[in-house]
Amino acid sequence: QMQLVESGGGLVQAGDSLRLSCVASGGTFRSYAMGWFRQAPGKEREFVSAISWSGGTKVIADSVKGRFAISRDNAKNTVYLQMNSLKPEDTAVYYCAARSDLARATSAGAYDYWGQGTPVTVSS
Repeated sequence: QMQLVESGGGLVQAGDSLRLSCVASGGTFRSYAMGWFRQAPGKEREFVSAISWSGGTKVIADSVKGRFAISRDNAKNTVYLQMNSLKPEDTAVYYCAARSDLARATSAGAYDYWGQGTPVTVSS
């Protein structure tokens, strides 16, 4: 059973940057593809980005392309989401998730494990 713990969220102003981290334990991290999702109040959970177990393949949502970047460090059992040029519409709780591969990477239902989320608030 894999456990995921996100951190790095907070309150920032539009245009600022944040780096989210997600540390995994209880499983073989390097065997899993990892994803980031977000959920704003009153909205459905939305795909943000995903990365293969090796880091060689990445998928990113059009809404954040050019501003956000996903990466991972298998030696540290950690996946990151670098968020630049933040906008108020990026305000949400951000979740990391794990699944066996990148198939259906954009679908929340395809992931096996989830963290508890870290809130990000971007003020205008």
